[in-house]
Amino acid sequence: MPSVCFYFQVHQPMRLRHYTVFDNDDRYFDEGRNAAICKKVANKCYLPANRTLLRLIQQYKGRFKVAYSLTGVLLEQLERYSPEVLSTFHALAKTGCVEFLAETYYHSLSFLYSRQEFIEQVRKQMGLVQDLFGQTPKVFRNTELIYNNDLGLLIEAMGCFDAILTEGADHILGYRSANFVYQPKGCRRLKMLLKNYSLSDDIAFRFSNRYWAEWPLTAEKFSRWVNAVNGNGHVVNLFMDYETLGEHQWADTGIFDFIRRLPEEILRHPDNSFKTPSEVVASYEPIGVIDVPHVISWADTERDLSAWLGNPMQSNAIHELYRLERRIKRANDERILADWRKLQVSDHFYYMCTKYFSDGDVHKYFNPYDSPYDSYINFMNVLDHLERRCASCEASAVPPDLPAVRSEPLVAVGV
Repeated sequence: MPSVCFYFQVHQPMRLRHYTVFDNDDRYFDEGRNAAICKKVANKCYLPANRTLLRLIQQYKGRFKVAYSLTGVLLEQLERYSPEVLSTFHALAKTGCVEFLAETYYHSLSFLYSRQEFIEQVRKQMGLVQDLFGQTPKVFRNTELIYNNDLGLLIEAMGCFDAILTEGADHILGYRSANFVYQPKGCRRLKMLLKNYSLSDDIAFRFSNRYWAEWPLTAEKFSRWVNAVNGNGHVVNLFMDYETLGEHQWADTGIFDFIRRLPEEILRHPDNSFKTPSEVVASYEPIGVIDVPHVISWADTERDLSAWLGNPMQSNAIHELYRLERRIKRANDERILADWRKLQVSDHFYYMCTKYFSDGDVHKYFNPYDSPYDSYINFMNVLDHLERRCASCEASAVPPDLPAVRSEPLVAVGV
């Protein structure tokens, strides 16, 4: 019978304030909005979800397990605006039934543009997780499950990870199932876990859709679907945004009742289990190699990068951002470096998305701007001011020994 691996992405961006060409203020981020949204999501999702999962771990005496990846920018905001949420994550960590994964500190696209910056961000996030929760992450997930063969090779070369997560996209699997452990192409030791997007999305996106043929989704029904994997898989990887619980699917949809009932139904079969990603890769050997020559993600129906790099505004903004890397780091100013890194948060480019066909409603719902064009102009105004700050101090800075930095993507993005 299959194991169930629950993994939640937990992230909130640092949103920019309205910034015009006439501004000359280095306070780029909207503290009021960021605080309000953080507290709102904490009350609707993080606190009730953490308390629910903590009770389930206690109720099932360690048989229920979950994994999280928490971005550094989220953890910074929780420390500042919602410390109670951090205390509940501490309580979860102490159970021994929760695994914290590694990712980029700033939820960035740095892998595509600067391998040096990418590695620095991963190490920074790992250090924060170690400091806060006493765990050294052994499993990696990239921003929005972005992946290709080059990433697998880089993560293995870092020498500190046992596995990597990505999307179980049909076009990379072919006839195979996402419900097994695989090995990334070219890797000798690293293992790969693939999201079962159908079952994950049943919870994350379809749960409250009254027009869905399977509505209402009950724990009993869902457990039958999980049990159906028996004979065609070892593990059902349920990967989703944590905001699914209470924010995307509001409490009155019954989402928390569903989660509370699910362990009972899954564990009703004595051979079923819940495992963390590390436990999954320790339990099962790879059954084959996964070849991902072109970049994939878990976003939208296309499973590509078009949500962040699909139009000229997005491409120009991110090109100009990473073009500054060498100058930013030579300036040797911690505040400038911190601001530049906060501008790497992928949400800034998501807000510039103009995809209004298959997934337009999703992009409009999460966009705090009146239009993607307003987002682009606002971002570029901030970036222009940051560049002027950099120019004013770089001449007097002691330059570190830095290799050359590219501003073009290091891999073909396929959009």
